[in-house]
Amino acid sequence: MWISALLLLTLAMPTALAEEKPAENKVDLAPGAVSAVVMDVDTGTLIVDKNKDAKLPPASITKVMTMLLIMEAIDQGKLKMDEMVRTSEYAASMGGSQIFLEPGEEMTVRDMLKGIAMASGNDASVAMAEKISGSEQAFVALMNERAKGLGMHNTNFVNPNGLPAENHYSSAYDIALMSQELLKHEEITQFTGQYQDYLRKDTQKPFWLVNTNKLVRFYSGVDGLKTGYTSEAKFCLTATAKRDNLRVISVVMGEPDTKTRNAEVTKLFDYAFSQYTNLPIYKTGDPIGELKVGKGETPVIPLTAKHSYSLLLKKGDAVEGIRHEVQLDPKLKAPVAIGQPIGKIVVYKGDQVIKEFALESPVNVTKAGWWTLTKRTAKRLFFFD
Repeated sequence: MWISALLLLTLAMPTALAEEKPAENKVDLAPGAVSAVVMDVDTGTLIVDKNKDAKLPPASITKVMTMLLIMEAIDQGKLKMDEMVRTSEYAASMGGSQIFLEPGEEMTVRDMLKGIAMASGNDASVAMAEKISGSEQAFVALMNERAKGLGMHNTNFVNPNGLPAENHYSSAYDIALMSQELLKHEEITQFTGQYQDYLRKDTQKPFWLVNTNKLVRFYSGVDGLKTGYTSEAKFCLTATAKRDNLRVISVVMGEPDTKTRNAEVTKLFDYAFSQYTNLPIYKTGDPIGELKVGKGETPVIPLTAKHSYSLLLKKGDAVEGIRHEVQLDPKLKAPVAIGQPIGKIVVYKGDQVIKEFALESPVNVTKAGWWTLTKRTAKRLFFFD
């Protein structure tokens, strides 16, 4: 049986549940795009869907996955932001968008991320791929493994930067999925949301970065994520914006030019923010509860929200009260791996389940040794604290 910590939410605004139904708007808000989606970040609900599963070349939007794997490597302690990354001759040979890395040049992970996020550096992407996995090929295998884990069923990566390659494709929905996952690392917007910056600022060869995503300057709330262009892919963009508590992702693929691309993403954002809002359940950093781990070296783990949790609401119609429960596995025993499923947040409308959020272990928990377990047993027997 699940352990349930029942928490009630009262609604003070006249809104209605979106109930995670696909968008019903019949007007094509992105007529220039071959495919397009708008996704609510917290719930993953699609607000707009136009040919969401069409397999298309993603161009430099590919780098969203590259950035995701970088951020996850940092979280796992495999990388540090100030760690130096050496550029191989192969990485320096990349054409297209680049930050003009020279063979043997070293740059911090932080600056490499700037180069990828803002200038779409193909060279920086390969340099980071080699740093993380030892080779571009090994990193691409990791990209595809991660894509599979995220449910990206219409994606296959061949390189980490999106340069034209046979059998390299993705879909608007899959791009939204990996963008959603990247945004769980909220610090990424420090890079994707800047309009301009410098690399090598205090050297004889300073390099001025200007974000390829102009919406970060011209649309209120936009702080990412990634543009893309090749002659085959045409103009693509995965953009994210946040207003009040609502954060959405808009993806367009196959647009004819940058002007149309930006104008149609603006329309998609305008539609989402005018029609929808959300009800916060937990904000990043909020306490969620305590996880008890049987025979764990650490027997109780405090849980906090790693990212925000909310319920997507349609504006205009009144709703009754909503409640949610935190349900944690009471039979969980060590060892527990970081990222292992440990329970869920269940949101109800009355007795009906309308949304579930999976919860994962924030840390590794090793099994306690014999002596530690013996002392715990003795304390329980003699009622010691």
